Amino acid sequence: MNADPATADPTRKDLVTLSGVTLTLESAAGPVEILRGVDFALARGEAVGIVGPSGSGKSSMMSIIAGLEKPTGGTVVVAGKDFATLDEDGLALFRRHHMGIVFQSFHLIPTMTALENVAMPLELAGARDAFDQARDALAGVGLATRTGHYPAQLSGGEQQRVALARAFVGDPDLILADEPTGNLDGDTGRAIVETLFGIRAQRHTALLLITHEERLASQCDRVMRMADGLLLPEATSLAAQ
Repeated sequence: MNADPATADPTRKDLVTLSGVTLTLESAAGPVEILRGVDFALARGEAVGIVGPSGSGKSSMMSIIAGLEKPTGGTVVVAGKDFATLDEDGLALFRRHHMGIVFQSFHLIPTMTALENVAMPLELAGARDAFDQARDALAGVGLATRTGHYPAQLSGGEQQRVALARAFVGDPDLILADEPTGNLDGDTGRAIVETLFGIRAQRHTALLLITHEERLASQCDRVMRMADGLLLPEATSLAAQ
């Protein structure tokens, strides 16, 4: 089992706790161990970067924290809720109220305008002022004049700004960002990172950032490294493995 030192601090108020989490998937060649016993804690308002090579288990760990993938073993507790007690509908409702997710490939609905994409989670939550909140959120990421544009009419950077606005619009406890600059050029990616960390700091939102970029991860409060389905101690270099 692989421990995160933060789990041993009794003074912390954790938003996310993984205890002994494993994930094994079946393949044509037999079972494949994706996660091999992960202990991890993320405090409220904290930003943690998870770095590591492709296939190390980073995105699978994020998917489990998001409730999009069920672990084979171990426990997952987010905002005081044990995920083992929730069915698929319960997990979806929990995500709606507690999480915002930013993907590498934006995941915008192509038939909806930027405003409609951002307003959608608020509408699903029953907010009467969903479009007013969405309009303010888009203004906050510099897209006040692009609210009526469809994703195909926006640049990659603008689409990711819409995704950021959608992730933050419900004022979630936790933002999960999986390679948020992976499909963007250097200058655009840096602008997105500045926006992401700026909104996070303003709202004191917890952030779990999955990335292979050390420089990007270093902007977080802590950096954890993952290799072969295990989280390594914070000071450990992957090159030493």
